[in-house]
Amino acid sequence: MSEKELLVQAMKDGDLDTSLRLAHRVVGEKTPALEVVGALIQGIREIGEAFERFDIFLPEMMLASNAMIEILKVFEPKLKAESPEAQTISGKIIMATVKGDMHEIGKNIVITLLKANRFDVVDLGADVDSLEVIKAAEREQAQLIGLSALMTTTMLGQKEVVDILNDMKIREKYKIIVGGAPTTQEWAARIGADGWAKDASSAVALAEELIQRKGVA
Repeated sequence: MSEKELLVQAMKDGDLDTSLRLAHRVVGEKTPALEVVGALIQGIREIGEAFERFDIFLPEMMLASNAMIEILKVFEPKLKAESPEAQTISGKIIMATVKGDMHEIGKNIVITLLKANRFDVVDLGADVDSLEVIKAAEREQAQLIGLSALMTTTMLGQKEVVDILNDMKIREKYKIIVGGAPTTQEWAARIGADGWAKDASSAVALAEELIQRKGVA
């Protein structure tokens, strides 16, 4: 196995020490950071699928998720260095997992790729109240809001943010992106969001498109 493959396996095993040791080795190699991150994303998807099949349980999934988060921190500077400035767009985006939802791994992957593309990202974490999202967007003078929901029971948190912005008559100030396993383009349209991203790469492309549409770039 290559060191990249060993890194992915260590992440899937939830072995943080081995993951970090290998990450620091792999980040110094010539392999493009996006290629490595792509392999890691596939690995964490496999962990999620195994959890859904009850092949593994929550503690194992959380260990793998935590390892993934720490590995991404190691690769963040290389991702930034490899991103051609001519193809990147600066903008500020608030990122949060909505109220009642503790899942962060998907959001954190999106954040890493956004930062690699020179977005200014404010991460509010998980289980974030809708009003706190809006207060942060106002305080930080953001152009975009990204909302993640990984459970059907928490999807309404995304709608709540849009509804509050409408009630406050400041909806037009922000472009809103929603994502997460149970969400769809139809759901985004139904709640009045500006777009839906099925994965991390499409989230970055959508953010770039929306920033251009707002005339921020």
